[in-house]
Amino acid sequence: MSEPETTSKNLVEISRLGLDSFAPAEAIISDVKHLASYNWVEASTPTIAVPGSPARWSAPRGPRKVNEDSGLVYIAQNAARHPDSPLEPLFRSLYIEQPSFDISSIDVVTDRNNIRKLLSFINPDLATHGLDPFTIQVDMAAQTAIFCRDETATYEVIGPGQFRGFGHEFEKAYTIPQVRDSTGHHRIISYRLGGVSFLVRHETDGCVGDSKPVVKDETVTTEETSVESKLTIKREGWVVPRESTLEIKTRVSHKPLKLSEIAPQVWVSQTPKLVRAHHQRGVFSRPEVEDITAAVKDWEQAHQEDITKLVALINRILRVTRSWGGSSTIQYNVLKDTLVIKKVERKKMLPEDIYSRWAKPIPVDATEKISEHRPTLASRKSDAGKNTSSTAVDQDEAAPEGIKANPANLQHEENVATTAVGSKSES
Repeated sequence: MSEPETTSKNLVEISRLGLDSFAPAEAIISDVKHLASYNWVEASTPTIAVPGSPARWSAPRGPRKVNEDSGLVYIAQNAARHPDSPLEPLFRSLYIEQPSFDISSIDVVTDRNNIRKLLSFINPDLATHGLDPFTIQVDMAAQTAIFCRDETATYEVIGPGQFRGFGHEFEKAYTIPQVRDSTGHHRIISYRLGGVSFLVRHETDGCVGDSKPVVKDETVTTEETSVESKLTIKREGWVVPRESTLEIKTRVSHKPLKLSEIAPQVWVSQTPKLVRAHHQRGVFSRPEVEDITAAVKDWEQAHQEDITKLVALINRILRVTRSWGGSSTIQYNVLKDTLVIKKVERKKMLPEDIYSRWAKPIPVDATEKISEHRPTLASRKSDAGKNTSSTAVDQDEAAPEGIKANPANLQHEENVATTAVGSKSES
């Protein structure tokens, strides 16, 4: 069978029909490793704390009334706070925590959101709010495809009379920030799927367990703060194991949240724990922390047809973008129900010193810490006071209304307590 696409010199149009002919027999996420993490910190210039820490789960006893969400919420915080290079914090934190990481061993660098969009193209029934138009920007660095999400709105201000649920206020009541002035915790993991190696960034709502701070050197070296960068880096926080991280969801009691509704999200980020918080008119009963590891593996097995087609799609994207080099865009065409990959000319996504990492040789005596975490070439085929400025929303979810931002520091006129939060699907 021919490739499920239409091709011209600088444009490739892909249909989901026929992708199964190029799909692997099986596609299971394996070799999952936590690599790095950081928190966005409220400041006058783009500032992150590395490794940072997710907020700690601390449920009050008994039912609690929670206010409706209001004020500033982020849709894509990395782009809102650092529009010049939304992916730069990923690489800066990675090379601070894993200075000898072999980036050339990675096929795809991406946010979780992009994989979810491509999976929704394969099966629109897996999309939380239906399959809408989307765009993903792509840069090639050697043989690695760097995916950057492209959103119309990067934040939203929820005004009086606008109901968006209770999710953000719930997190302020049920979690304790661990990094001062934090507005969101982001983590970078690596894994393999269907012979493709991924580096995935995602936001984490919180963590369970006692905090165990690790002393960090507050000095930031020249290599960690490039002269080409507008990003400020602080050394603060401690590494929290992936096994302790959790996703938080809120839902009205008469429409209980099913795991299948959020399985694609937690599958892509391999988040092991879930809090399903149900309420009646904003009054929440005490929720429990669930270990969903086995349930997500079951979901993965049950959706092999979709996941193997996803791998076939990503492999096709890689073949096209590698052959072109440079920059391109991936767009979902609603009218044709196809993906369109188009070669484009635009500014590079990253500072030049980061691109040089693909050509930098890896020392033979790489540290034990790095060898434990980085994928090798042979194996290829994340109590401080609350701030009063903003609320972060999981970067996987897009609000129905919003503003495309270009500020280094976003602050709302009203005082809105800061918390690191996730997508809150309300009904």
